[in-house]
Amino acid sequence: MTAISLQDAVAQAVVENPIFETAEAEIRGVTYRVFTQTPQTIRDLLQHARTAQDNGAADYLVFGDERWTYDEFCNDIKRVSAILADRYGIGQGDRVGIAMRNCPELLLVFMATVSLGGIAVFLNAWWTTEELAYAVDDAEVRLIFADGKRLERLRPLAADRGLTLVGVRDAEALTDQGFSRLMADQPQADWPDADIHPDDDFAIMYSSGTTSAPKGVVQTHRGAIHAVYSWLLATLIAPKLNPGKVSPDPAPRPVGLVATPLFHVTATHPIFLLSLPAGAKLVVMDRWDADAAVKLIKDEKITRFLGVPTQSADLLQAAERLGARLETLDYIGAGGAKRPAAQVAELHQSFPQAEVATGWGMTETNAMGIGMQGADYLSRPGAAGRLYPPVQELRFLDETGQDVPPGDVGEITVKSPCNMRCYLNKPDETAATLQDGWLRTGDLGQIDEDGFVTIVDRKKNIIIRGGENIACLDVEGALHRHPAVAEACAFALPHERLGEVVGACVQLRPGHSIKEADIQAFLRDHIAHFKVPERIWMQPDPLPRGATDKIDRRGLQAACLAMQPA
Repeated sequence: MTAISLQDAVAQAVVENPIFETAEAEIRGVTYRVFTQTPQTIRDLLQHARTAQDNGAADYLVFGDERWTYDEFCNDIKRVSAILADRYGIGQGDRVGIAMRNCPELLLVFMATVSLGGIAVFLNAWWTTEELAYAVDDAEVRLIFADGKRLERLRPLAADRGLTLVGVRDAEALTDQGFSRLMADQPQADWPDADIHPDDDFAIMYSSGTTSAPKGVVQTHRGAIHAVYSWLLATLIAPKLNPGKVSPDPAPRPVGLVATPLFHVTATHPIFLLSLPAGAKLVVMDRWDADAAVKLIKDEKITRFLGVPTQSADLLQAAERLGARLETLDYIGAGGAKRPAAQVAELHQSFPQAEVATGWGMTETNAMGIGMQGADYLSRPGAAGRLYPPVQELRFLDETGQDVPPGDVGEITVKSPCNMRCYLNKPDETAATLQDGWLRTGDLGQIDEDGFVTIVDRKKNIIIRGGENIACLDVEGALHRHPAVAEACAFALPHERLGEVVGACVQLRPGHSIKEADIQAFLRDHIAHFKVPERIWMQPDPLPRGATDKIDRRGLQAACLAMQPA
C-alpha cells in the first residue's frame, strides 16, 4: 500500500466513515465548515459513545482500586444531574464550580452539569484564596464542589458571597454537604430532560493571558465536539498516511492515562472527551508521579500517554531506572509546551513501538490546532506540526492584520467552530482576539511548502512553566503589592526540566533593603506557587526602557541572564 496525500486520506476516511461528513453552517453570523453527522452536544456524545464502549459493559474508568464500567459511569452522571437539579436548582445556563485535584467526582460533576445544560466552571487547583476569589466573582459561581485543600481556601469567601460548598473525598468531613452522602440519597435517575443547543456554553476554563487577571474562556458544546471528532478523524487517517506502520494484528483497545490536571484542556479534551467515542478506557492519576505512572502503564496496559514535555522526560527516566520497556504504549504525545528537540529522538529510541507526537492548541480553541507524530516528527523535531483537518483554516498575519507571504513569520491565526465563544466579561479582549471568526493566537510562526508549522516566538508576554501559562503582568501585579517594590518586570528563565520558569527584576524604593526569599514568601500569599519567581534581581535604579518608554523586557531579561553564573 502506497502513502497518499493528507487531502486524499481525509477524503477516503469520510467515504468510509460518513460521520465525518462536513458542510457549511452559520454560527453567530460567521460561516464555518462543520460536521453534520456527529453528536451535537456533550450529553449526546455520552449517549452515542455507549456503542463504542461495548454497549456500556466495557471497563471504562479506573482510579486507584475503584472501577466503573461505562454504564456505571453514566448512571452516576445521571444521579449527580438529579442532585444538581432537585437539591440545588441547577438548570440550563447555571454555573457550577469545580475545585479539586484529579478524581472521578470531577468528571461526574462536569458531565452532570453539562447534561443539564449548565456550565462547568473549572477553578485551578493551585490557586490561592485571592486568585479563587477573582474567578468566583468573575463567573458568579455560587455552588462549588471542592476537595479538602480547595475547600479550606474557599471557606473565607463563602459567607460574603453566599457560596454553597460541597465536600468531595477528604473534604466531606469539613462540611455538612458531602458528595457521598448526597449520592447515597439518590440511588438512581434518568438522563435529564433539557433542550440543549450545540452553540450553548458548556464550560468556562481560565487561561493566563497578557492581562494581569486570568481570562475566562467560554467554550460551547459545538466547539468541544468538533475538536473531539477532528482528533478521532486524525487517528483514522494516520495509517493511510503511513501504511508501513499498519500491523496485520487487531489493534488493542485504547487505554488513556490522565496525568495532567483536569482543569486544563489537555486532560479534559484530547484525553477524557476523546476517550468516549474512541471506545477507550481511562486511567486517572490524582497527581503526577513518574514511578506510579510506569506501574499503571504496565498494570492497566495503557496505550496512550499525553502530558507536558517534562512528564515525558520523567517517564523516560523512571522507565530506565525501573527497567520497564512499556511495550503497550503506542502513542507518547506532548502538549502545553514545546518539547525539546533532543527528547524526540530519545523517546523514539527508548520506546520504538510508540509514535512520538506533539501538538499545539489553546484553551481558546478547545485544544484543537496543529500536530504531528511518527516519522514526520522525527524529521522535524523543532516544528509544531500540520493543521488538523477538516474544519480548520489557517492564516499568518502581520501587525496590520494582513497575510504575510508563504514562509514568512506571522501571527498564527485560526478559524474553526472549535474556537471559543468569547472571554467572559471581557468584550474588548474578545474583540481583539476574535475577528470575523478568526482567532489571533499571539504565537508567531511560519509554514513550509508541505504545510508544517514552526512556532518561532510569542507575541504575548507569557511564560510557559511545565505546561502552565503564566502572565508576566500577573506576577508583576503581585510584586507591586510589596511595600519595598517601586516597579517590577517578569520574564522567562530557561530551565532544563520545566522548559521555562519565572524570573523578575525589581527596583526597590529608596531606603528599603530586603532579601529575595522575603519577597518570594510574600508572593506565596498572593499568587500560586508556580508563578513565584525562582530568581529575583533587585536594584535601586529605574528599570531600563525602550523607545516607547515601556520597560525593555527582553533587554532586561538578557542582562539578568548574563549575570547568572555559568
